[in-house]
Amino acid sequence: MLAAIIILAVRILRWRIEVQGLEHVPARGGAVLAFNHHSYVDFMMVGWPIVRQRRRPMRFLAKREIWSSRKVGWVVRWLEAIPVDRSSEAARAAAFEAATAAVQAGDLVAVAPEQTISPSFELLPLRTGAARMAQQAGVPIVPVAGWGTQRALTKGGPKRLIRKLPVTVRFGEPLHVGPTADVVEVTDELARRMTGLLHEVQDSYPDGAPPGERWVPARLGGGAPDHAEVLREHAERERRWSGSEPGLTHGEEAGGPGEGAGGP
Repeated sequence: MLAAIIILAVRILRWRIEVQGLEHVPARGGAVLAFNHHSYVDFMMVGWPIVRQRRRPMRFLAKREIWSSRKVGWVVRWLEAIPVDRSSEAARAAAFEAATAAVQAGDLVAVAPEQTISPSFELLPLRTGAARMAQQAGVPIVPVAGWGTQRALTKGGPKRLIRKLPVTVRFGEPLHVGPTADVVEVTDELARRMTGLLHEVQDSYPDGAPPGERWVPARLGGGAPDHAEVLREHAERERRWSGSEPGLTHGEEAGGPGEGAGGP
């Protein structure tokens, strides 16, 4: 069902999706796909190369609130997304276990380790869920960075789907997580790789970086919110949500696996 929805949507919208590095996605067996999150339709950006070119099924994580939405709840049910309930530690653990079991069973599971959309369109601090999932399942993490979908259906932006939208996606070399590896160090390396891929797709984007445009990061002269301010607000929200002190971004106290599925 995921493949049918993505293929139909991309064809109707006539998106121009340019893909590189797809050979890094395993042809068989499980893997965690860790992608940057800047739009409610990121699942189309990540899913198109997998289901159309790699011809593999894929699972996403989606926050429980999306499942109960009358507008989009049917979408995540059709996509067979893995629900993430962040209301309690037990609920978060259950979501993590379900995702890990899916990867162990040989599925590709897409995770947004930022766990929320980045208003600056730069990478937010990552949680350790992707690294812990890969470690427990004994599978690689494939870093993914995409660019273009932030022009359609992003948080605080226009709620419209753009036809003939150019979208660029890069899959990086797999990151292997040993059984004794430090998941914080692995997550730091994942962030480094994802940042590098993100800068590559930003620099090579067909429509460039028009000055002042809302979908262009401030670092590139665009009108997106300043990344330093976004990081400050993000850290404050994390403290309020988790009840923890600063510096626990990578820890269990700061939550579990990413939300995926382009959720808010």
